[in-house]
Amino acid sequence: MAKVLVLIGTKKGAFIAQSDETRKDWSLRGPFCNTWPIHHFIADPATGAVHAAGGNEWFGPAVWTSKDLGETWTHSSQGLAYETGKEPVAAAWSVAPRDGELFVGVQPAGLFRSTDGGESFEHIEGLQNHPTRPEWNPGGAGLILHSIVFDPKHPERIWIGISSAGVFYTEDGGKTWEPRNNGTRADFFPEDQRYPEFGQCVHNMVRAAGSDRLYQQNHCGMYRSDDGGESWQSIEDGLPSDFGFPAGAHPRDPETLYLIPLNGAEKGRFVPDGKAAVWRTRDGGRTWTDLRNGLPQENAYFGVLRQAMATDRMEPAGVYFGTGTGTLYGSADEGESWFEIAQHLPTISSVETYVID
Repeated sequence: MAKVLVLIGTKKGAFIAQSDETRKDWSLRGPFCNTWPIHHFIADPATGAVHAAGGNEWFGPAVWTSKDLGETWTHSSQGLAYETGKEPVAAAWSVAPRDGELFVGVQPAGLFRSTDGGESFEHIEGLQNHPTRPEWNPGGAGLILHSIVFDPKHPERIWIGISSAGVFYTEDGGKTWEPRNNGTRADFFPEDQRYPEFGQCVHNMVRAAGSDRLYQQNHCGMYRSDDGGESWQSIEDGLPSDFGFPAGAHPRDPETLYLIPLNGAEKGRFVPDGKAAVWRTRDGGRTWTDLRNGLPQENAYFGVLRQAMATDRMEPAGVYFGTGTGTLYGSADEGESWFEIAQHLPTISSVETYVID
């Protein structure tokens, strides 16, 4: 029987929730990583290792690694640094595995790579050398590279999302980059400058299964691109808000996406009207359905952060999200009904899944 793991990154360490393929009964282990602030916690199915990216100005950046699903841990910051004279790396914010390598996004925005399973890292300098780099400005949480998306058919192609510099794309493994933000708004700029080449505040970007389609939830709208980010179209009609953080792509259906809109950037950043809902589209964002069965429908004033939602690859797919108030919710039927997996955790920063057959 398969094991389904939900990997939870929090402001005070990492946790692992585990169930079998029925996804009815769950156990919880942690906190791991010496209660460091963990911004992103993922598994590499190719190696069986789990990796947690974290740190802050006080701890410094590091990636924690466990090769036995949390029993023992090592961590390394070797190489996670810019050259002397540049603003130091404050934290590791995202981690993504690809073909035996680990890619790590950091604050202030930059991309690093490990070819030895997280023991050391090298800076991919091409992004820092982009001519627009001196003009990137941090959002409220900082200048953070948080979304790393690969093309499984073309390993040299990578998309990244930065708050708040926008989406950038490389097709030569990171030597050169180009902004890909055509069609996404930046409402915080003057009215005649709201569709700039770069400077948008991407909150999360995911790739649709088996296609070139990308989805993103942005500070100023929800978007879809069918051409690898060369152009974006709004998909926010039918949603209660144009503001939110996480996005979850279905593991097999490119038309299905999950979002959690919040009430607005300056209205508290919690679920609208204090009633929790996950919004699902089955047609690529043309129409939306709110999924509420099992979620609190009164006095719910939580938010969900940018990397705190994920799906699993089971049939039917599972969907999971973690709140800023430390509750982990799950669904074993593609969002039709929801249940609590854990509560009273520290603020949840990220949620990812790992299925072991």
